[in-house]
Amino acid sequence: MTPRVTFAVAARVLAQLRRDHRTVAMLIVLPALLVSLMWWMFTDSPMVFDRVGGPLLAVFPSIIMFVVTSVATLRERSSGTLSRLFTMPMGKLDFLLGYALAFALIAVVQALVVVSIALYLLDLDIQGAAWQLGVVAVLDGVLGTALGLFASAFAATEFQAVQMMPAVMIPQILLCGLLVPRDQLPTVLQALSDVLPLSYAVDAVIGVAKGNGFTTGTGADTLVVLGFILAALGLGAATLKRRTA
Repeated sequence: MTPRVTFAVAARVLAQLRRDHRTVAMLIVLPALLVSLMWWMFTDSPMVFDRVGGPLLAVFPSIIMFVVTSVATLRERSSGTLSRLFTMPMGKLDFLLGYALAFALIAVVQALVVVSIALYLLDLDIQGAAWQLGVVAVLDGVLGTALGLFASAFAATEFQAVQMMPAVMIPQILLCGLLVPRDQLPTVLQALSDVLPLSYAVDAVIGVAKGNGFTTGTGADTLVVLGFILAALGLGAATLKRRTA
């Protein structure tokens, strides 16, 4: 890994995104629109929105980042761009970290927008600090990015990359505690949820909403999410092919 190369890859990805206005709008605006839609659905039951609104700040950014990054990485491979890049002095980890860094910057903007709208326009009631909710939301977006980069290694076409989303993300959505608290799941499903990264992302958001700071259990959940991010990037580097199949 060479920091100069990693930053160059990140700058290249950001330059591409700057020209792709639809993707940028999807990354930044769509999570806020989806959260607003959920608020509208429960406008007569604000307590329900207060319960599910926080976890949605983890789920929606992760899903959207997963789809965009997996497709974008696959496009680099299928177009031959990745093969040409690897003829230069660039390691696989440089490529993945550059992508992760670029989308992490997008995740910061995404989190600022969706958290601000949820708290100050939709009146999402949380007991914790807004900045902690923002930090967790950023990590959740980066988690989706890291999982998307890892999953793209197992897809041969962009269509297959999109198909990875229901296979990877939907089971996590069902078991992360959004629909049913994890401690109320059947024993086998609860054990399965304990090894899924989105479970800890949702737990971290719920912890902040309840007023638990980073010095309590919320901090441990946040560190687990960070661990999953690093593991996904490491596995992605190990499985990324240097040549287009």
